[in-house]
Amino acid sequence: MYLTGDDVADQLLGSSDFALLAGMLLDQQVTMEKAFSGPAVLKERLGTVDPRAWVDLGEDEFVRQASIPPAIHRFPGSMGKRLYDLCRVLVDEYDGDASAVWADVQTGAELKKRLTALPGFGDQKARIFVALLAKQRGIRPSGWEQVAGDYALDGYRSVADITSPETLVKVRATKKAVKAAAKSANLPTAESAGDRS
Repeated sequence: MYLTGDDVADQLLGSSDFALLAGMLLDQQVTMEKAFSGPAVLKERLGTVDPRAWVDLGEDEFVRQASIPPAIHRFPGSMGKRLYDLCRVLVDEYDGDASAVWADVQTGAELKKRLTALPGFGDQKARIFVALLAKQRGIRPSGWEQVAGDYALDGYRSVADITSPETLVKVRATKKAVKAAAKSANLPTAESAGDRS
């Protein structure tokens, strides 16, 4: 994967379903590189990227670790708590296995429903993650394209389309153009709605 520009962080995203899910959760109101580097930062501090171990720390200590400079997010307290809440849901409902969120889904609608039930995953973020799973992990339940909407299309619309430094530049250009068009039309953008990828 090429989402952060850092080999260690990108390798973790490519090898850990939980790291990828956690990075997607953090992907708002910061650059994509910052968001998706968060799991690697926490792994370096905590020695693991296992949601069970993170939950075992307790919320206060986990948030403290997330807030140590360099913090994992520009809002480390609230986003650290949200990430901790995600870990708790994964432990309580999926035995600590992030891939279980999508492993047995039969339809794109079911996958989106599971994603939007997770802390920090609204409609837009869920649609982008459905596209990311399909395009970069080959997880394509029936109807995923309809659920992902425009993010399923070929092109350079979101994090789902980034596979190289060149595609990162193209996605940034597309997002800038969409944001400018929305601003001139006075329409809400993904970023103003809370999703920034």
